[in-house]
Amino acid sequence: MNDQSTPLPADATAGRDRVTVRRAPRIGAFLVVGGFLGFLATLIVTSLYEADPGVGFAASLAYFSLYGVSAGVLVGAVLAVLVDRRSRRRARTIEVEREEVPAEPESAEPEPAPAESEPADPAHPASSPATARGDDQPTT
Repeated sequence: MNDQSTPLPADATAGRDRVTVRRAPRIGAFLVVGGFLGFLATLIVTSLYEADPGVGFAASLAYFSLYGVSAGVLVGAVLAVLVDRRSRRRARTIEVEREEVPAEPESAEPEPAPAESEPADPAHPASSPATARGDDQPTT
């Protein structure tokens, strides 16, 4: 941190605020990992038993994966909430300095758009950029 303050423009405002800083978990990561682990558990449990010949292994795995993935996502969500609550207990409150500098107004005149280059030889329209893109094709 630098204790030296930089001069602010005349129309800028400054202030001090108190903010809470904490490391929050990424809940989406917990859900995805939970779903993946639920699928792996379903794969292991399904492969322990002999598959029904009328249904097959893949269909059985797909059916039971609905339950395994759902349970894994639920467990991941519960863990994410517990970790989030733990991070709130470890949160710190610090004092920060706030600066607000008004944005510069945009110019009223828009910048001119660059023009496409014309064909080098009017006798040869195939060298035109429009022809290269296929813009001169007749429409039906």
